[in-house]
Amino acid sequence: MTTPGTRTLPREVVVARYGELWLKGKNRGDFERRLVRNCKRALEPVAPCTIERMGAQLVVVPDSRPGDVARRLQDVFGISSVSPTRTAPADPERIAAIAHEVLAEALEARPRGRKIPFRVETRRGDKSFPLISTELDRLVADHVLADFGERLTVDLKAPELTLGLHVRPEGVYVYAERLPGAGGLPVGCMGRVVSLLSGGIDSPVASWMAMKRGCEVVFTAFHSYPFIGESYQAKVRRLVRALGRYQNRSILYEVPFAGIQSAIKEHCPASYRTVLYRRMMQRIAARVAARERAGALVTGESLGQVASQTLENLTCIGAATDLPVLRPLVAFDKSETIEIARRIGTFDISVVAEPDCCTVFQPKRPIIRGSLAVCADAERGLDVAGLIEEAVGAAERRQLD
Repeated sequence: MTTPGTRTLPREVVVARYGELWLKGKNRGDFERRLVRNCKRALEPVAPCTIERMGAQLVVVPDSRPGDVARRLQDVFGISSVSPTRTAPADPERIAAIAHEVLAEALEARPRGRKIPFRVETRRGDKSFPLISTELDRLVADHVLADFGERLTVDLKAPELTLGLHVRPEGVYVYAERLPGAGGLPVGCMGRVVSLLSGGIDSPVASWMAMKRGCEVVFTAFHSYPFIGESYQAKVRRLVRALGRYQNRSILYEVPFAGIQSAIKEHCPASYRTVLYRRMMQRIAARVAARERAGALVTGESLGQVASQTLENLTCIGAATDLPVLRPLVAFDKSETIEIARRIGTFDISVVAEPDCCTVFQPKRPIIRGSLAVCADAERGLDVAGLIEEAVGAAERRQLD
């Protein structure tokens, strides 16, 4: 584990705290290294930064734009909270002066008219520091209350505003904000998955949730040109770019699907079309997974939400491949999914009206409780291997940053 050295600390840094990584025991170092790599990639467009591990947190030293750096780190999975931070030398009076500056900025962002519950909280990592934690708490509190007493009231149990002091051998870190992080695990530490992405609300949220659990997501989307126009493909690319904020780099496979749909319409029972479409999609996604060394598929299916998502139909669809199928939304209400979609920035893209490929040749009465035996019998009339090979061969692989 590396720690900041004894050099003079820069005036402004950003402290990023871990989420679940402290639970990882002997594997923690691997997770930390992955997290540092992900942070560096996320910050490349923002500002040059150096990143060092310090205990259960990262110290990010930006060349410029510390506020923008802090906001960007909020979207990096594996980070639980972020604090724009000032540093001070290990001198009680200088600490109190810097704390005064930090608190003044925090109060500027809060409305006047009421007293804010407040406390000072010191972590004394350097035991050679001459004051114990409670003594430094009192010294700094007395200093800031002399100027801000009309706006603050001391509350040690339920403060709304906490002035944090972390005393370290190389200096003291002073902060008053804890911006929420994305939590979860660093993207990539759990391997790769392939998400079957549509233009709707659900599958982007399911993809985001897979990223949160440490999966790097490769996207596979199906289009039905000329039955569906190219504007649908553009919409899917916008979704992938929006989700790319959470994993820095995204791969999208655009797979032509109209030929498969025409074959199913020609040779298979109408009521089973949607289930059979999805079985073919799963097979194609499994081929993409093999190419990209991914270990599972991800879908936005939610139990009972639409006709194709009954237990029986999900069984028929999932049986088309041996790969595990992850369904992060399986027990979600639609309102819960919409809430996340709004928060992660995909909702406004998803609700743009564009027909997707599943609307092509949609049956009037889709099967509700499909039979795997009927699916297998229907597919005997298809050249399944040939249709899949043709679609995979015509798929276009894009890297979207």
